[in-house]
Amino acid sequence: MKILYLETSSKNCSVAISDNEKLLCLCEEVSENYKQSESLHTFVEWALEGAGISLKEVEAVSLGKGPGSYTGLRIGAASAKGFCYGLNIPLVAMNSLESMIEPFLGHNYDFIVPLIDARRMEVYTAVYDGQTGKEIRETEAKILDETSFQEFKDKKVVFVGDGALKAREILQLPLSDFKTDIYPSAQYLVKRSLEKIEKKEFEDTAYFEPFYLKDFHGVKKNKS
Repeated sequence: MKILYLETSSKNCSVAISDNEKLLCLCEEVSENYKQSESLHTFVEWALEGAGISLKEVEAVSLGKGPGSYTGLRIGAASAKGFCYGLNIPLVAMNSLESMIEPFLGHNYDFIVPLIDARRMEVYTAVYDGQTGKEIRETEAKILDETSFQEFKDKKVVFVGDGALKAREILQLPLSDFKTDIYPSAQYLVKRSLEKIEKKEFEDTAYFEPFYLKDFHGVKKNKS
């Protein structure tokens, strides 16, 4: 089964294609300017070309549904819906935080804590078991301060994501590691997506909305 994966929730615009669990191609780029709107469909074309398949051979779409960048999530969701409608194929959606933990599973950590940078000292986060990947604490928007995650001070924890940069500056956790250059990536959606497809846990494409977690706060323009 050939599956197209889209992950647009962060500064990393990421597209992958797999044939079942075998990753055929990955195209991604981290940009401070959030280039999803200009890069996503080009990356899809490149990924298809790299995988040696045509778009009509794709049998399902998997989307990193957030949390993360409001605009990035909207672009990813609109594209995923378009592919699903156009090809008449199912959509599965994954928590974007889950795609950040896979490289660290089984590496002697008690817990893995992804941190996606939000505004000021806020992050999107969850807590996962370091061996099984099971969700220990559900996804939330959290304001970081000196008392955050103190329940883990005697545990071996790895904080991953661009939010780990500001966490490292204020958290007093001597046993913890901080990996700040980790972003949600389409390549790590494969395993869980296949599990959902096998169980037929598909999204209702017409009514699907990304996992924004918070309302969008735009910039108000002053009336002249």
